[in-house]
Amino acid sequence: MAEAITLHPRDTVAVLPARADAGSTPLGTGAPLAHPVSAGHKLARVAMAEGDPVIKFGQIIGRASAPIAVGEHVHSHNVSYSEHDEAHQIGADLARAEAAIPDIAPRSFMGYARDDGRVGTRNYIALCATVNCSATVIKCAASEITAEGALDPYDNVDGVVAFAHGTGCGMAASGRGADSLERVLWGHATHPNVGAAIFVGLGCEVMQIARMEAHFGSAGTERFHALTIQETGGTRATIEAIKAKLREILPQANKASRSACPVSALRIGLQCGGSDGFSAITANPALGVASDLIVGQGGGVILSETPEIHGAEDLLLRRTTPEVAEKLLGCLDWWEVYAAQGGGSMDNNPSPGNKQGGITTILEKSLGAVAKAGATPLRAFYDYAEQVRTPGLSFMDSPGYDPVSATGQIAAGAQIVVFTTGRGSAFGSKPAPTIKLATSDRLMEAMPDDMDIGCGDILSQGVSIADKGEEIFEAILRFASGEKTKSEDLGLGDNEFQPWQIGAVM
Repeated sequence: MAEAITLHPRDTVAVLPARADAGSTPLGTGAPLAHPVSAGHKLARVAMAEGDPVIKFGQIIGRASAPIAVGEHVHSHNVSYSEHDEAHQIGADLARAEAAIPDIAPRSFMGYARDDGRVGTRNYIALCATVNCSATVIKCAASEITAEGALDPYDNVDGVVAFAHGTGCGMAASGRGADSLERVLWGHATHPNVGAAIFVGLGCEVMQIARMEAHFGSAGTERFHALTIQETGGTRATIEAIKAKLREILPQANKASRSACPVSALRIGLQCGGSDGFSAITANPALGVASDLIVGQGGGVILSETPEIHGAEDLLLRRTTPEVAEKLLGCLDWWEVYAAQGGGSMDNNPSPGNKQGGITTILEKSLGAVAKAGATPLRAFYDYAEQVRTPGLSFMDSPGYDPVSATGQIAAGAQIVVFTTGRGSAFGSKPAPTIKLATSDRLMEAMPDDMDIGCGDILSQGVSIADKGEEIFEAILRFASGEKTKSEDLGLGDNEFQPWQIGAVM
């Protein structure tokens, strides 16, 4: 069988590239395996006593909870989560990170140049519910007008998308929860991938439509419209009113056309979900190379999923400024309290699927997840769904739950989301399309209709991380120019709009 993979000279474990049978000795030493071990899982390179550190990527990912022999399977049954080193060296690698920014010739993609200076990769009309009570009417209006063929004459309109959610009332009218939802709604309505938007409320909810209307004047355009069910005459009347407004809007939205736009206009959301033991070896570091290429063009990439950098934060803190570091560390402290309030801990992640794929602790998962961010400086920290204006690598606070995290990144301005997965994901998003990267050949073969790019050839064919990163970068430009992703072909994205509901439900 193929040789087990050692990722760093200090590592006390190696990763299996393929399934090992019971009775085999994949490391060529140690006792034969007592049971089959799946691909992506770890074997001990050295003997470990109880309490010894388990090292992968050259970093501690946990401690042995029982003695571990050479060649033995290393996983949840004999490894426990441990506190990580928090003696942060802020800015220690900042100069090296600055030097890592690629100096490459400017590239372009075919995008929609908007009046506010931003650039879209798609051209949707958005229906935004301010409250769950108006979710049904916007979904019905979007479905009916599409089924009636009203969009057929308008080739430059990608569709009508209904942003329905489960909140907007039974919540505090001010504070972080209300501010977050407002940013999500306004961020989607004003998104560069949206040509026009209609806000729809019930009329008596906490998230009053007047909050959105207060923004209209400052937006300086005629792209925004609003109505409420109570003032329009009820459910059926509101569906018809929305459809009538859409027919009025469509000709104007269709006037948008693609033109050559600089890559510096792109903001890319970085996501991973259903991770496995190969995520940190193939897809995530390759996406990191693509992220660096976007940054080298003057564009921006957005790393999120705060619980999934826990234990690996020093990799970011070493390449940022004290001001950004203070915000990130304060955010991580908040998450410790937030998790405890819900009866959880930061090690409640990884998920059962992650563990089946070979990931043992959150420390191991986080070290792999941060690889998506490449090697350039961390320039800025943003709250959830806050507009990301800074070029380069930014961090946006969010849960690790993919729909909630991606919703925040899109509200922040990401025109494309790139999503790595090892176990397999059926995720998609609108109005920003999702590009999915498979970590292994097995997954690419198992879910060919869902995966856009396979990264398993890094192991199976010796493709370099750098070359795969270039491939991902070129694919980003193609998809940004209008090529459809697999998730778009499948119609995914309507149900993945999930604002983060922060605070008490009352």
